[in-house]
Amino acid sequence: MTPEATATRDTRATPARATRYRPRLALIAHDGKKADMIAFATFNRGTLQRCRLVATATTGRLLREKVGLNVEALQSGPIGGDVQIANRVVDGKIDAVIFIVDPLDKHPHDPDIQTLLRICNVHDVPLATNIATADMLISSRLLWVTPQVAPGTEVATSS
Repeated sequence: MTPEATATRDTRATPARATRYRPRLALIAHDGKKADMIAFATFNRGTLQRCRLVATATTGRLLREKVGLNVEALQSGPIGGDVQIANRVVDGKIDAVIFIVDPLDKHPHDPDIQTLLRICNVHDVPLATNIATADMLISSRLLWVTPQVAPGTEVATSS
């Protein structure tokens, strides 16, 4: 049995294009939501293994250590990681963002967080800010479709 078939819940088939296109996901979780992100990633491990993953520093480290995912870790959110991910969204290098926010806590880097959320909306990049929406996003067949671009432009394929 493949790793995808043995995952806790990840037994559904994905479109044939999934073997040709690996979605580029950004994963971020506020400190008070890191346990939720780990639970989400563990539950969806098979699907996430088929994606190219980037995360802020602590989230990335936890996903590697606790879930065993291959994740490119950027800076910590408060020192620029959220902005680094926003830049990749602008550059067309991120297909979707899963940012599990803690709405009940204050964040000193809130302007960076708001910038990332705004950039996702401006560039029409799917954005999940809670586990329920993240589950819907990761389950979407559209995640596995190669992005369509306007004639004369290219989709960035490097991570």
